[in-house]
Amino acid sequence: MGVFVYLPLVLPLTALPMARLAEQHLHPRSATRLLAAVGSTLALCSTLCLALLMVVGTAQLPGNPLPDGWSDPEVRATVPYDEKAGPVAIGVLGAVLAACGSTLLRHTRTRAHAARALPPSAGRGGRGDLAVVPSSDPYAYALPGRRGRDGRVVVSTAMLECLDAGERRALVAHERAHLAGRHHRYLLVTQLAARANPFLLPLRTAVAYSTERWADEEAACAVGSRRAVATAVGRAALFSHRPAGAAVLPSFATAGPVPRRVAALLDPEPSGGLWPPANPHLALAAVIATVGTAASALSSLNATVTLVSILHAATPL
Repeated sequence: MGVFVYLPLVLPLTALPMARLAEQHLHPRSATRLLAAVGSTLALCSTLCLALLMVVGTAQLPGNPLPDGWSDPEVRATVPYDEKAGPVAIGVLGAVLAACGSTLLRHTRTRAHAARALPPSAGRGGRGDLAVVPSSDPYAYALPGRRGRDGRVVVSTAMLECLDAGERRALVAHERAHLAGRHHRYLLVTQLAARANPFLLPLRTAVAYSTERWADEEAACAVGSRRAVATAVGRAALFSHRPAGAAVLPSFATAGPVPRRVAALLDPEPSGGLWPPANPHLALAAVIATVGTAASALSSLNATVTLVSILHAATPL
């Protein structure tokens, strides 16, 4: 197994150049899907290797329930520096599982709280999936439904008062794009990936931006004016105030790089193709990320097969 078990812990660094360049040069839909796929793969590989190190470390603890053969010198020799790496991996993996569990719990609670907070008359004043909530705080966000159904576009009356008719259409189209694209799933996946490996934090930030850009582009197509959406984004950002705990839900005017979103909307529509690359630096970053992801997957697979084979051989019949 050797050093291969450690490589997936650091190989997420190879995806960092692409995280920055993809949001600049790719269509936001492509950037979101690509970064979410790369981030989730790298996170799974690093977590798997932590689990392998944890098994070796646990086998060394007195009174552990594992077979005695798993603590033999031949087994420990498959992991370099097993005396330190094994026990450390136990604590790190525990922290990863706790962080991911906390993220899932917060996401579930936020969605449930947001759904319960909608008054029975929230749908009045709108139609279909639009829920208008009487509130003096200007906000708007997309509330996903169960199994991809019954999603709601939640908009406060104060937010509607801040915008004119065209900007309101852009706002609603933006939030509906979040629901249609299931953007909350991409956000959750990258949040979990960043919890599993802190090196993936830039990917989480990039996906949060690209999902908003994706919805901006869909809204521009729906209303037929990129400038109208850019104006709506800028005006909504000036007044927006998100309810407590709603940060995990996609929103029209989130705290973030609003000027970049407005500038992108004032530029021509980005190309939706992945090939040929729009920028040579992006092509190089994509190659590096691809090699890093492949190496991470192969390293974790090699380490898993090797350790399972050794543990099987060391287990008494």
